[in-house]
Amino acid sequence: MDFIIISLDTPEYEQMVNLRSKILREPLGLSFTENELKDDEGDILFGAFMPNGGEIVACCILKPLESGVVKLRQMAVDKEMQRKEIGTAMLSFAEYVATKEGYDQIVLHAREVAMAFYLKYGYEVIGESFLEVGIPHYKMAKHLSK
Repeated sequence: MDFIIISLDTPEYEQMVNLRSKILREPLGLSFTENELKDDEGDILFGAFMPNGGEIVACCILKPLESGVVKLRQMAVDKEMQRKEIGTAMLSFAEYVATKEGYDQIVLHAREVAMAFYLKYGYEVIGESFLEVGIPHYKMAKHLSK
């Protein structure tokens, strides 16, 4: 698996948007708006690709917030590749990059169905369930070790 940081306006970015749409939006009857995709500007975009220029199989985004805090968002793994530790590797890579970039905390909004995944890797639930894109989510956070 090749893990890379993706630049906007590249074929890899198009693959990333397609994967995010397929996994995160289409099942909810949603699609991305231009404004939602503009939110990617200034963020750190990640992709996991099959070796030798293959297709994208996982992605996520780190959005810088206040000093020392970054938000993990839009984590997606292709359905055929789920339960094969690729999400774990993607999360580990994102945490590594966040640490290298000087962040000491990651926050995220986990879908209820993904909460156990993040708990397994040291994320803690902060507060009550809330609705986002029409489904239950939980705010979660993890302090990163330097």
